[in-house]
Amino acid sequence: MQSNQAPALNPRTRMLLEAPILPTLLRLGAPNVLVMLAQAGVGLIETYFVGKLGTDALAGMALVFPLVMLMQMTSAGAMGGGIASAVARTLGARRTDDANALVPHALAIAVGFGLIFMGVLLAFGRPLYQSMGGRGAALEAALVYSNWVFAGATLVWIFNSLAAVIRGTGNMLLPAVVTTVGAVVLVPLSALLIFGWGPLPGLGIAGGALALLAYYLLGSLALVAYLRSRRSLLTLPLRGVQYRWALFRPILAVGLAGAVSTVATNLTIAITTALVGGFGSAAIAGYGTASRLEYLLVPLVFGFGAPLVAMVGTSIGAGQRDRALKAAWMGAGLSLAMTEAIGLAAAAFPQAWLSLFGTDPAMLQAGTTYLRTVGPTYGFFGMGLVLYFASQGAGRLKWPVTANIVRLTVAALGGWAALHAGGGLGGVFAAQAVALVLYGGVNAAAVAAGAWFGPLAWPRRVAAPAS
Repeated sequence: MQSNQAPALNPRTRMLLEAPILPTLLRLGAPNVLVMLAQAGVGLIETYFVGKLGTDALAGMALVFPLVMLMQMTSAGAMGGGIASAVARTLGARRTDDANALVPHALAIAVGFGLIFMGVLLAFGRPLYQSMGGRGAALEAALVYSNWVFAGATLVWIFNSLAAVIRGTGNMLLPAVVTTVGAVVLVPLSALLIFGWGPLPGLGIAGGALALLAYYLLGSLALVAYLRSRRSLLTLPLRGVQYRWALFRPILAVGLAGAVSTVATNLTIAITTALVGGFGSAAIAGYGTASRLEYLLVPLVFGFGAPLVAMVGTSIGAGQRDRALKAAWMGAGLSLAMTEAIGLAAAAFPQAWLSLFGTDPAMLQAGTTYLRTVGPTYGFFGMGLVLYFASQGAGRLKWPVTANIVRLTVAALGGWAALHAGGGLGGVFAAQAVALVLYGGVNAAAVAAGAWFGPLAWPRRVAAPAS
């Protein structure tokens, strides 16, 4: 007689469904926050190294940085969120075989998108960076860095997709360990390849790109080794894979919507860089250096966002809607407090940050104007971003995408209008500040009104899931 009993829950899945929410979120988020700090710190150290090559090199890196972050955020945050969400919801529904089958599907998506990024940026890098204000030596430095980084785009995608698979199971520690160990290796390797040592010649800005690709290659090998081991909850098959649209669909449904949101975020930065470009390379370097702090908030918030994808996705897969919402609001409160504190500190002491990367007066002035104008609104960005991750877990991204489009529209049109009305850099950055407030506000209002479970309603009414 065949049993209809559902398979037993794995202890890690049971923790996501039954353990106290706040302690669980903090425990899962702690290694992510630490590792993202380490990863962001590596990026800042690389910027410091490149800054030693001169203002043109720093401006060139600032031109490429939005595109590198677009790839990072698309692979780790958008499509990575789709992968983690699909794994979490499948495990929550106790469909272990399908969860295992999601792993090669995630890798296939990673390879495809990595090739797209490589092709587009190698083919159209020059006109793109010119449209962002790149000229002369700054443009040439941007092209050198960009061509090397995007030649290895597939490595970045594979690493972030494998890490997303593992995080979707509730294992935040393993990707954190791999990333931290890689960061420790990357710092001296960047210095060695950029500046050279002994008989080894310095490669300049290209050396930083090569060190970054080496980091992703070694990290990917480590994650593959884990997924092939007995310690992993899921398994990466090497043969006999049968690809099915039914398994691509849950990843792409969340991932592509998230990609639209990510493109809007990075397009906002790119358009603002273009608006700032009219004030010269030093202004681009100042804005690029200052806005790196905003990008630093992304990995910090991701520290809580990644476990929220797993917790919300698993809870909704198991029909526990109230638990999913409670987890989302706790994460929103933590992220708001953390990012607002950083923004206020940056607004109060802007040159403590900017002077780490250069001393050019025009660069410092542009960066100071940005941080004093936009920094106090960082809390809205942090709240909106963590609710975006939670919405990935829920598989509902209509309103987070809308919020990002609102942000893009206000920042781009408002910045353009301020510039042409004589508002200067201050006006451009004021439009960005308003855009961040709206971004956080739209996301919070939508979740509060029940966007995950049907039409918006005040007060929120969450119907019980079908039995």
